[in-house]
Amino acid sequence: MNARPATPIPAACDVAVVGAGPAGLAAATLAARAGLSTVLLDENPAPGGQIYRAITRSPLPKGAVLGADYWSGATLADEMLTSGAAYVPGATVWSLSREREIAVSVAGRAHLVTAKRVILATGALERPMPIPGWTLPGVMTAGGAQTLLKSSGLVPDGRLVLAGCGPLMFLLAAQLLDAGVKITAILDTTAPGAWRAALPEAFGFLTSPYFRKGLTLLRKVRANVRILSGITALEAEGDRVVRAVSYTTASGARGRMEVDTLLLHQGVVPNLNLANAAGIPVVWDEAQCCFRPDVDGEGTSPLEGIAVAGDGAGIGGALGAAERGRLAALAAIAVLKPGAPVLAEKPKVEAALAQALKGRAFLDRLYRPADGFRRPADDTIACRCEEVTAKQVRETVALGCAGPNQLKSFLRTGMGPCQGRMCGLTISELMAEAQGVSPAEIGHYRLRAPVKPISVAELASLPRDETAMKSVERG
Repeated sequence: MNARPATPIPAACDVAVVGAGPAGLAAATLAARAGLSTVLLDENPAPGGQIYRAITRSPLPKGAVLGADYWSGATLADEMLTSGAAYVPGATVWSLSREREIAVSVAGRAHLVTAKRVILATGALERPMPIPGWTLPGVMTAGGAQTLLKSSGLVPDGRLVLAGCGPLMFLLAAQLLDAGVKITAILDTTAPGAWRAALPEAFGFLTSPYFRKGLTLLRKVRANVRILSGITALEAEGDRVVRAVSYTTASGARGRMEVDTLLLHQGVVPNLNLANAAGIPVVWDEAQCCFRPDVDGEGTSPLEGIAVAGDGAGIGGALGAAERGRLAALAAIAVLKPGAPVLAEKPKVEAALAQALKGRAFLDRLYRPADGFRRPADDTIACRCEEVTAKQVRETVALGCAGPNQLKSFLRTGMGPCQGRMCGLTISELMAEAQGVSPAEIGHYRLRAPVKPISVAELASLPRDETAMKSVERG
């Protein structure tokens, strides 16, 4: 028998928050403080999201290895746990209707929750980095390795190489060094000339909370790890598992390193699947090279009562995500409880958000992934679930296939277990390149519920009323 959920799931509430990362934790805490009945649904077993994963149950010594920024997340988690919000861990949200009805599965049973206001705080996921051989065992994302470190205290063994670009790659390198891991090399794919492109945004970065931290981090990594810059091509080599990584530099020089583990990373992008499936339009963000939900500065979407907060609405980092969560909660409170004292906190939250986002434009320009790593060569797998190559995508476009949704009918891309999370950006960019247009014109997959794999038994366990029964009766 399935275990009963530890927290009863109400059929209705004032505010439902999906996701317990920094944005979700902050939003749920503030809504509950305002006296609104608040439910926080999260599929992980403990609060924290990706950035603060396992913050309440980390196997690592407190204050060690992961850095002060990680451990500061404990305050957010503690505030939520004592706020009065109903926190439901292990809850997989797989559907959200325009009427704000949420379908969620917990311990093998499905439930329906209707909310007056919904805040989606689904966070970010790693941008795909499709290089030849990226599906080999032993090749994984930097975020995946960081998850193992945070939740289980596990680290890679043997010869380790990190490849890609972005702050997370260097943060993970520093964390692994603190955990006693030897890193063979970092292959830095930051595009040649990226520093010049980022220079106009340098002042904002120098006055941001990221500058001193980033400088300290880079010094530490550079002092302990061999870094090869200007990498323009990568290939993971091996038969059954990865054995080596070969690379090419901007000068045309080539090299090869034997590896046991290769960690790839080239930034993070909004996890927009649930927002997309609910019907929130998505727009192309040229500065961050990704799609994001079409929301305003408070996270308000065109769908009444549904907001998107945190990195799920656009990448801004952990501090910015928390403030965006608070802004989305304040918008909900203003409608449901307009006299609430917490509404006076809005100017303070807006100022904190502005400070947290300082320097973001600099990072976006500096670590903009190179074209060659976003749009792979023909023989490279673009869709892992269906094993579709970039060449197949380009050939299908040549046949007249206009966009990602039509491509599903040809190649089943985006229809596997990940529902397009791992291939969506790659497919849109490949099709845009082949047609000579912007990804904005191509668009993104149109998603439908369920956005996460669920069993027939879970569907059958949904509450059934007379209206639902009549809807499927034969005439």
